[in-house]
Amino acid sequence: MPELVPVLSQDEINAKVAAVAEQITADYRGSELVLIGILKGAFVFLADLIRRIRLDSLKVDFLRAASYGNEDRSSGEIRLTQSLEIDIARKDVLIVEDIVDSGLTLTFLLKYLNSFKPKSVKICAMIDKYERRKADIRVDYACHTVKEGFLIGYGLDYAENYRNLPGIYHLKF
Repeated sequence: MPELVPVLSQDEINAKVAAVAEQITADYRGSELVLIGILKGAFVFLADLIRRIRLDSLKVDFLRAASYGNEDRSSGEIRLTQSLEIDIARKDVLIVEDIVDSGLTLTFLLKYLNSFKPKSVKICAMIDKYERRKADIRVDYACHTVKEGFLIGYGLDYAENYRNLPGIYHLKF
């Protein structure tokens, strides 16, 4: 049975999400912002984040990219399994991720999104984890940074399990 080691409680998550939402609100005031949640993991974070961002023009769309499957590390092969529905040309885009790990998925997504000629593309992540970073990716808004560990909860999964946990935990095998 794996061990769950607490990393962030629900209250800590709420405070960090509120702080990042406040910064995003300040940075994008007067802009037409499109948040693009990366499924499946980011949906919990995105739901909390969007309710705290105070902008007049705020849209949401989703992409789904697969690279993990049922493993604990990226396969390195990225597949886009759901594409955009909103026109992002000449709009500010904020990619919302649950966790940035190797950076390979985001490299793929940045190239894809930039092909639509947005005004800007930045990255917001609940967790910025640089242990296995293979790509030169800069997270513009990070709620929490960790060096290492396989994390679950608050949308993060292992083989589609644990997404429902209200906190974030290190899963020790």
